[in-house]
Amino acid sequence: MKLKSLTIKNFRAYQSETKIGFDQLTTIIGKNDIGKSTILEALEIFFNNQTVKIDSSDANIHSTTKTVEITCEFTDFPPKISIDTSSPTNLKDEYLLSIEETLVIKKSFDCAKKTPSIEIFIIANHPTEKEVSNLLELKEKELQTIIKSKSLDSRLKGNPTMRKAIWDSVGDLKLQTIEIPVSKPKEDAKRIWEQIDGYLPIFALFQSDRSSSDSDNEVQDPMKAAIATAISEVQKEINDIQQKVKEKAEEIAANTHKALKEIDENLANKLDPKFNPPTPAKWNGLFSIQLDTDDGIPLNKRGSGVRRMILVSFFKAEAERRLKSSSKQNIIYAIEEPETAQHPNNQKVLIESFKSLANESDCQIILTTHSPGLASELPIESLRFIFHDDSNNLKIELGEGVFPKIAKTLGLTPDSRVKVLFCVEGPTDVSALCSLSKAMKYKYQELPDLTNDERVAFVLMGGSTLKHWVNHNYLKELGKPEFHLYDNDVNTYQMSIDQVNNREDNSCGYLTKKLEIESYLHKDAIIAGFDIDIEIPDQLDDDGKATPRIFAEAYSQKVGFQNPIKDTNAKKFLAERAFPNMTAEMIEARDPNGEVKGWFEKINELLN
Repeated sequence: MKLKSLTIKNFRAYQSETKIGFDQLTTIIGKNDIGKSTILEALEIFFNNQTVKIDSSDANIHSTTKTVEITCEFTDFPPKISIDTSSPTNLKDEYLLSIEETLVIKKSFDCAKKTPSIEIFIIANHPTEKEVSNLLELKEKELQTIIKSKSLDSRLKGNPTMRKAIWDSVGDLKLQTIEIPVSKPKEDAKRIWEQIDGYLPIFALFQSDRSSSDSDNEVQDPMKAAIATAISEVQKEINDIQQKVKEKAEEIAANTHKALKEIDENLANKLDPKFNPPTPAKWNGLFSIQLDTDDGIPLNKRGSGVRRMILVSFFKAEAERRLKSSSKQNIIYAIEEPETAQHPNNQKVLIESFKSLANESDCQIILTTHSPGLASELPIESLRFIFHDDSNNLKIELGEGVFPKIAKTLGLTPDSRVKVLFCVEGPTDVSALCSLSKAMKYKYQELPDLTNDERVAFVLMGGSTLKHWVNHNYLKELGKPEFHLYDNDVNTYQMSIDQVNNREDNSCGYLTKKLEIESYLHKDAIIAGFDIDIEIPDQLDDDGKATPRIFAEAYSQKVGFQNPIKDTNAKKFLAERAFPNMTAEMIEARDPNGEVKGWFEKINELLN
């Protein structure tokens, strides 16, 4: 299941109902003490209520009510729910989806009590016609009575089947968005919730080093998430054990009842065992892992910066493991202020790790930050900006309209050292071109080395980041010339290049003569980086495949992946481990007409 949105009401600073949407990677930005951590802690309370627990003081202090509401909306929910082995069902047939066909779950906490109580609701477009509005709360015999009264097929078996027949017999169900209670013992409503609960994503919250209260001794140990992940992947074996224990317990109960009747038949007519298996949370509590580092020092006792970098290693290992895994369990990693205690170089390593992990289909990453350096490296579409409006209400916005607000809030400014804007499609193009320029600089000293030349700023025209957006707009005001280079694989790019070349500000643009930047790689550079020997076409090969796809299939076969990696990951791998092996001789062997050299000569001309 994927988290689509969170709605909080009356929770701490969020008095009015406030909604925030989530993607694979979501970054929550705002000033200190604006409410960023509150969002992560609301999610922790919703999913676990462990690292952060709901407290009687969590209700908004200005509100007249003490009820806190935390609502999560999900997509990619299970296609089937099994509450009756003879009659499986699904959320749509049970009218438990929203009008948008998402699964919406609300948890309501009564903070008027010292230990807040909880009620759980599914908010759905559900029948409200009086005679059929409560079918999920009815027992089997009660459903059979309705079947009989409506002269429906008396042979129908299983509660889901009977409910569907009853609903289908009604002309107008009067569907409306209502709250359906599912946490209290009300027959199938509760059983369905128990099934849904098992499919909810694992939520792993890694807070900053600041303790949330004086009594907390917070230690951010990533192995807690490892234990939860491991348990989720052996859930079938756990279920088998629970079933065997249940069967054995029932057998013992039956034997006990038999022995009891032999002693005195009047003592008990029935012994009905109620089997209560451990919840997932209790399974998690049975295990622990302690990581010792150099000299036997426990990870939890190392400095916060070291712990954070070990956390990155855990994330990277988890991403690689999941590429080979068939597990369908989703995980949400929520990291508060990942820049804490980190050198700027380490911050970049962190961000690249998060972006890589977010590319995996079964992972979502949520970050909070108020660091300009970290925010500037993040994709625009991931940003969520929290601020106070003119009425001092908390608002959450996204989209291009908030970019100036974010820039002003975080203090982002253009770099005055920049003389030329190098406009490309994406981040892998930046890495590739830096490597190519460095190789050419080694042979032709007059050419720029883009790996360290501060006079040239890359602008990502597709999926651009905040920093590049700000620099592009501010530097455009200063009249800096632009050099555009796009791959030759999209027909409409030629129009953009023509528009650039028609300017009168010294800007210029080119399309690659080969299909894309990866088409300029030499096979020896890939062999050096991956020990993989493939033929690299200038355009497409005979099977219609481009270089990234050819490499993706060869790489996946070599490492034993069941399915080939995505082209985006292939481009990233090639940018990181193949392009750095390119030499000027390799470039000229693949580009005898000097096209690549010409790009850097033009950049040099614009600089001078």
